[in-house]
Amino acid sequence: MTPSSKMPSLFIAHGAPLLAIQQNEYTDFLNGLPRMLPSRPKAIVLFSAHWEQPVQQISRVNGTYETIYDFGGFPPEMYEMQYPAVDVPVMAERIHTLLKEQGVDAAFDEQRGLDHGAWVVLRLMYPEADIPVVAMSVNPGLTPEQQYAVGRALEALRSEEMLMIASGGTVHNLRRINWQGGTESWAVEFDDWLANRLQQWDLEQLFRYEELAPHASDAVPPYGREHFIPLFYAMGAADSARQASLLHRSYQYGSLSHSVWRFGV
Repeated sequence: MTPSSKMPSLFIAHGAPLLAIQQNEYTDFLNGLPRMLPSRPKAIVLFSAHWEQPVQQISRVNGTYETIYDFGGFPPEMYEMQYPAVDVPVMAERIHTLLKEQGVDAAFDEQRGLDHGAWVVLRLMYPEADIPVVAMSVNPGLTPEQQYAVGRALEALRSEEMLMIASGGTVHNLRRINWQGGTESWAVEFDDWLANRLQQWDLEQLFRYEELAPHASDAVPPYGREHFIPLFYAMGAADSARQASLLHRSYQYGSLSHSVWRFGV
């Protein structure tokens, strides 16, 4: 792989679980997203907002993942969907080594399947489930600097044809959803502030988003940080390049942000 074809890292909003059976502007975008990448990845390393652990977990199931239906009250067909991706034990070992070298505690999980933060996104991008996956947990208890450092420890993977995806949401407050439609101005103002700082790679302000960003407590409520923080893992994995591009942004249910950011190349 030449330097120009190094894989980016991506932050992808996984939205509501219904995205799995919808067809809209955002699902169409995710369907086409692989064509925007330098090449087909050999494997995908995915941090999911729906896998929270105090110690960094690395999936190593030695086979095919189970599909986790970590939601309730949705149409029956959603509970019949499968995403039978396989894991990459040798890649899991490589990730563990890279983290250990940077002083990041990590452990293997040999049982957990893919939650909807992972499989909904992957199914839209790679519906054949024919690219191996290593699933990764997130830790809302870390500082943004520490979350960034976890991603930075894995930056070398981008030169090894590994696609890094962090799945979450920049504005994800289910208590502020507007079922009547119409995009909420406060959500746009938060995302605009965020976009400006990301494109400048202003880590000082980004790490203090809770006190500096407009409407931060609405966009990222204290009980919902796990959806925002994958952004820092994705950024860290592109620390040497420090380039950020907004590939897509739209909203569902008034404020649920469907943002996709590309970092590194």
